[in-house]
Amino acid sequence: MIVEEKIPGAAQQGAGPSGTGKGGDDLVQFVTCRIAHEEFALDVLSVQEINRMVEVTRVPKAPYFVEGVINLRGRIIPVLDLRRRFGLPASDRTDDSRIMVVLVRNRMVGLIVDEVVEVIRIPKVMIEPPPSVGNSAGAEFTQGVGRIDDRLLIVLDLNRLLLPNEQAAMEAATR
Repeated sequence: MIVEEKIPGAAQQGAGPSGTGKGGDDLVQFVTCRIAHEEFALDVLSVQEINRMVEVTRVPKAPYFVEGVINLRGRIIPVLDLRRRFGLPASDRTDDSRIMVVLVRNRMVGLIVDEVVEVIRIPKVMIEPPPSVGNSAGAEFTQGVGRIDDRLLIVLDLNRLLLPNEQAAMEAATR
């Protein structure tokens, strides 16, 4: 797995260390990951760390998309399977599978993804609002869609990942 930072159009945008281009285009930074054949982007500031797959302890009566919990340096972290959450078919874990530890509503949560791809900065103007009609994976959890060359990145809104009642059920099951 190679995770590298890329800045699409950096030469023409004049992107520098300040995070803005010469033309005033604000850049946003994402960690991109793959789930099934879709590529998703998460705000880099929400991602606490990225870990290789470890054994996940199952929790009785947890919501269907909660894989279980892990012990991360003494902290018990609930782990969500994004394939299940997005209604995608199950798949075997591979050497590329990762647990992305993120902040969701001020709670550390692990997200199982098929692969972490890269860290990328893109101009805000290249992110469009989510389509009003969509049945693609995770459409209701989408903040927008980023266009980079021939790629489409589905920008996730982590605060929509759990409904309040689902978060309460997860918290109750993973205490």
